[in-house]
Amino acid sequence: MPRRLLTLFGPCLFALTGKASAVPTAPESPSPPGSTPAEASAPAYGSAPAGDPAPANAVPPAEAQVLEVKGRRPEPGPRGRGAQTVSRTEFEERQARSVPEALRAVPGVAIQQTSHGQASPYVRGLTGQRTVLQFDGFRLNHALFRQGPNQYLFTVDPATVERARVVRGSASVLLGSEAIGGAILLSPREPRLESGSDGLGFHPRLELRHATQDRERGGRAEFDVQFGPDTAVLAGLGARTLDLLEAGGPIEGPRGTEPQSPCFEVDGRTLCVDREGVPPPEAGPRRLQHGTGFDELTADARLVHALGGGDRLTAAAYVYRQYDAPRTDLCPPPEATAEECMQYDEQFRTHVYGKGQLSPGLDGLQKLTVGLGFQRYHEKRRLERPLSYTTLIGRDDVDMLEGYLQAETATLTLGTAALRLRTDYGASATREAITSRAWTIFTSSTTGASTVFPQDRGVYLDESGFFQAGVYAQPSLTLYERVTLRGGARVGFARAEAPAEAESASAAVDQSWTMAVFNGGAEWRIFRTLTLLGAVEQGVRPPNLDDLTARQATGRGYQLENPALAPERALTVETGLRFERSRGLIEAWAFRTTIDGAMERRRATCPPGNFECGANRAPLQLVNTDGTAVVEGLEGLIQGRLPHGFAFGAGITYTRGESDNPMRGLADQVADRKRVPLSRIAPLNGNVDVSWHGPRDGLYVGATWWWAALQDELSYGDTIDARIPRGGTPGFDRFDVRAGLRIPDRFALSLVFENATDAAYRVHGSSINGPGRGLVVNVEFMR
Repeated sequence: MPRRLLTLFGPCLFALTGKASAVPTAPESPSPPGSTPAEASAPAYGSAPAGDPAPANAVPPAEAQVLEVKGRRPEPGPRGRGAQTVSRTEFEERQARSVPEALRAVPGVAIQQTSHGQASPYVRGLTGQRTVLQFDGFRLNHALFRQGPNQYLFTVDPATVERARVVRGSASVLLGSEAIGGAILLSPREPRLESGSDGLGFHPRLELRHATQDRERGGRAEFDVQFGPDTAVLAGLGARTLDLLEAGGPIEGPRGTEPQSPCFEVDGRTLCVDREGVPPPEAGPRRLQHGTGFDELTADARLVHALGGGDRLTAAAYVYRQYDAPRTDLCPPPEATAEECMQYDEQFRTHVYGKGQLSPGLDGLQKLTVGLGFQRYHEKRRLERPLSYTTLIGRDDVDMLEGYLQAETATLTLGTAALRLRTDYGASATREAITSRAWTIFTSSTTGASTVFPQDRGVYLDESGFFQAGVYAQPSLTLYERVTLRGGARVGFARAEAPAEAESASAAVDQSWTMAVFNGGAEWRIFRTLTLLGAVEQGVRPPNLDDLTARQATGRGYQLENPALAPERALTVETGLRFERSRGLIEAWAFRTTIDGAMERRRATCPPGNFECGANRAPLQLVNTDGTAVVEGLEGLIQGRLPHGFAFGAGITYTRGESDNPMRGLADQVADRKRVPLSRIAPLNGNVDVSWHGPRDGLYVGATWWWAALQDELSYGDTIDARIPRGGTPGFDRFDVRAGLRIPDRFALSLVFENATDAAYRVHGSSINGPGRGLVVNVEFMR
């Protein structure tokens, strides 16, 4: 543990100074690009509808208790789109294990878990490289994001997030490349600046947490300190340990077979199904999932200095350290014995940045936000093969420098007050440097001595680099307070570089792309309570270094590089109808996203001498498909508040996707269909929630029903995926009950009784089954 504490706190050094101000108010954040005053008060998912005053028995939000806030803080990201926000209250009441898990109630979102310590959100059927992740305006996406699910959103500590906004559909004009399926925009918790405080204010907080299904033991200590009227710091330290995750049991597909992942622990033995999905005879009850559990340390510090008039300077550091996290679908790999296991010994993220929010007050520069940050991603993997006395070690590091600028003009009145024009514009750039190494360790069966042999290359080509930059502008025109029109454009540039490696026959990469995307949208407030929305937006994604250079084992087979890939280009067309009254909200959306040149996997041939590829179930390579991939669907949301503190909500999502068959024409395949389903598209699914919040003592209770239908529309990759049962992933029903008590600035207790019926279930494409029946307890002490 001392070594881990040193690695945790080593990078956490930063400082920032600025001009003092006598105004201790919280800032007015710049309006999001393209927003209107009506949009700035759009409701959060699961919250009361906009414009409805809080009932007398509601618990005030934390910022209302301690801050002077000039209006509601606008949400980040594009406006007039299908989007919902998960509030801090929902994070606390639902007690999600991670940030991705906290998003599962949002329509259009499905959370896939490759392991207990990894989770990836699918937004409108797309994930990984096709969705943008941001924290406080900075991108979490980097050049090694995989084609499918990845673990990187899991590296954000939920305790540091104030709210999470999910934007569905292409958003590349404002958010840059990769925003094809959508974006997840995280806003951090801020230190509090109390009005009229001239001295030192100190507010400590201690949080303790336990969950029964994985014996989670963890907690967080933090302090919120105010220095005078205009400077404050919020800092915290967290840790948790999780053991094997207990499920409701194994699942069976429609053909009566089980997926090969995970294996189960029974009486000290590891039991795995065979390649046909048949469990061992007399396996008995199977609940503890092999290849789960991990340790975690987090630290963060955020310093804010108010300049007056809503302006502020911010310096922040966020450190995440995860240890000993097995990758469940490779623990063991489908082709291996139960003794083999691939785990992440170290999964680290360090993020340090500075940010300024200013109000120059000029016609062409009314508000300005600038940020400069550095991130380091570090990953160390270990694949143990005890029967052959061999250990494979891999280490990858990404150093990313990023800067961005967001600005908006003053609102210009055209002719009469009935026409108002405003323009949002900005620029961003990232530069990434890659280090990738690999070693093989042979251990003598007689002497126990170990010999280390460096491999010719790592998963990626060492000393690779990736650069991208872009500029954008988006004007919005409001007519007679009833119609808002938007249109915008971004011009971007990306370049990928990687050296050749002769011993492994790896080709050099030196590709660059110039890309332009456009969008347009409209809002028509038909009546005071009814709004019709529509948008057309292009998206683009250049191939990254994972596409161009990676050689790695995946759940489907062994991925080989393709240095000749071209960018994907997408077009999203969507329309929505929003009915909103003082105590209720109904939204319905229909969308269609087309992707030209979609990168999909097809069968390939292993390079000579690559024994790891040869031992795998299927060598695969990404290719640009010839036709157009299509993702389309429907999303619905309803929320309402009833008298006496009762509330209800429900969401539903239907998504389907298809593309040209990348396997067509190969002699060893029976796949003769021209069009095939896209991989890991979630089935029809939804949720229903009811809750009651008592008087101001903060008492609440609630219950949620989560459900999903059978998914049997499978791509070729899905049919050979060890995580998906033959014939598809079965549907499920899960019921959660929650209750809690919150006394502001004193005490909070949150209880969640998960999976009350102990159902055995799995989110489509995941490597693990969901938690079985169990209790999550979280206690907070604060002052």
